[in-house]
Amino acid sequence: MAAIELRGVTKRYERVGFLGSRSVTALHDLDLTVRSGEIFGFLGPNGAGKSTTIDILLDYTAPTSGSVSVLGRDVATESTAVRERVGVLPDGYGPIGERTGREHVEFAIEANGADDDPEELIERVGMCGPDAYPVAEYSKGMAQRLMLAVALVGEPDLLVLDEPTTGLDPNGARTMRRIVREENDRGATVFFSSHIMEQVEAVCDRVAIVDGGELVTVDTIDALRDSTDETATVTLELSAVPEGVLESVRALEGVSGVRADGTTVVVACADATKAAVVATVYDSGAEVTDVTTSETSLEELFERYTRGVAQ
Repeated sequence: MAAIELRGVTKRYERVGFLGSRSVTALHDLDLTVRSGEIFGFLGPNGAGKSTTIDILLDYTAPTSGSVSVLGRDVATESTAVRERVGVLPDGYGPIGERTGREHVEFAIEANGADDDPEELIERVGMCGPDAYPVAEYSKGMAQRLMLAVALVGEPDLLVLDEPTTGLDPNGARTMRRIVREENDRGATVFFSSHIMEQVEAVCDRVAIVDGGELVTVDTIDALRDSTDETATVTLELSAVPEGVLESVRALEGVSGVRADGTTVVVACADATKAAVVATVYDSGAEVTDVTTSETSLEELFERYTRGVAQ
């Protein structure tokens, strides 16, 4: 069963200005499937339609047309049943009121009819100590940790995380990634929307990129790399550069550039060609003292797809 299914989803808004009203299309005929049990990254530039998609998934707003199913239920007719099985960390919203962090967690447990241990949730997100403070005193990072604890209440089948690492320090981001993996190992599906590419690349099985309200691509990150002509880099440190080795590497299919700086050889090539480059240098009889490789980052792929270059 798919955890999330959107079919032909379009969302139009009427904007009223000095020159009258005009129709703005936030999403256009969006088809998207998130498989049960995967960690799914949802990417797009500002204004691409990410937040609108999440609002539709959670029935905070209705699509102009199309259908939406979450955990096998129609969001339009069974939104309460859907929300009971979904944990949400929203973007731009934090804890409010005079309650302490602990009181927020305890209230969420009671409201959901769950039997979670608040101490365990607070410890899990790294909020022991600050949980006794009023939430009005929280920094953005503290509020993010607390809202994650609230999202985990009741062991939801689906976690929707919208910009979950915003405001977190490196330790907080690492804790967030660990919890995402733990929840996925438990069996939960994770829908992870973020503009921080390193966080998405670290945890996601597949990613979708939206731009201008339309789905540009959806696949694994490795498959996206393979579908573009972006290059990787292989840097080899040699004791000496044997005669003819540079020409042999240049002749390999997928190699786009070779240069030598003393005994350092740098090769630009397709990701799939990296192993052949290293093997060719070893076969030349060169004494290789070090090899480092880099591959096309998700950030570079994102830039390429949202510029409309890749098809």
